[in-house]
Amino acid sequence: MHWIAALPMYNVAPALATDWRTLLERVRERLAHWLDARGDTLDIVDPGADLTAFWLRDDVLLSQTCGYPLVHALADRVRVVGAPDFDVPGCENGAYRSVIVAGVHVDARSIDACRGLRAAYNDDDSNSGMNLFRHAVAPSARDGRFFASVTKTGAHLASLRALVESRADVAAIDCVTFAFAQAHLPELTAGVRVLGATASASGLPFIASMRVPQDAIRPIFDALADTLDREPALAARLRLKGVVTRTQADYAPILDYEREAIARGYPRLG
Repeated sequence: MHWIAALPMYNVAPALATDWRTLLERVRERLAHWLDARGDTLDIVDPGADLTAFWLRDDVLLSQTCGYPLVHALADRVRVVGAPDFDVPGCENGAYRSVIVAGVHVDARSIDACRGLRAAYNDDDSNSGMNLFRHAVAPSARDGRFFASVTKTGAHLASLRALVESRADVAAIDCVTFAFAQAHLPELTAGVRVLGATASASGLPFIASMRVPQDAIRPIFDALADTLDREPALAARLRLKGVVTRTQADYAPILDYEREAIARGYPRLG
């Protein structure tokens, strides 16, 4: 079998993209015996623009997705390998949350004070940019409305840029992405102010195709964990303390957040 792998979720800057690729290279080295015993190979690839299509390929040995697709488009169609445990504010024991930020041009100092402002979010299938944002705003919404307008930007960095350029006022940004942006793209984070944080959820899951044997999931997990343990400089650059075990059931709260917002009459950002 010819397997492929890609880690596309936190390539905030070229240096980080290189480090995530290095992590995969080290994982491949640690899986060499398993691959050789099966006569298999593993290539590190560019997943392309359609990530959902990539994640659903049956030759994916290792990738990373968002929790929202995991409980929707990918539900029971991929295997969960584990989740990253980041050394970032807002991340505890393999969980994460979003920071709600406003452009410095905005007077609001709280989430509730953002009523009537212009929101930006990355994508409809994002837990951090859409689902957690919706859940945070839902208690304050009236008749299904809270913001004056909502703009889909396509990426967290694009949402930050929209705030900095005063094309939008407020957004929810994955706290890991925000920490990486503070370090690598300070011009984006210097132009925003943190108003608060959302509820937490299990970190973005590492996944494998359902074609990957169930008894291979632990070796893949161990290869990730061993790499981070043995390469502290790489782990530090990626802000990773390690990896934690996760199952599909650990992502059920993401659906709960969605249901709670819908029950409050706020089914979509608006």
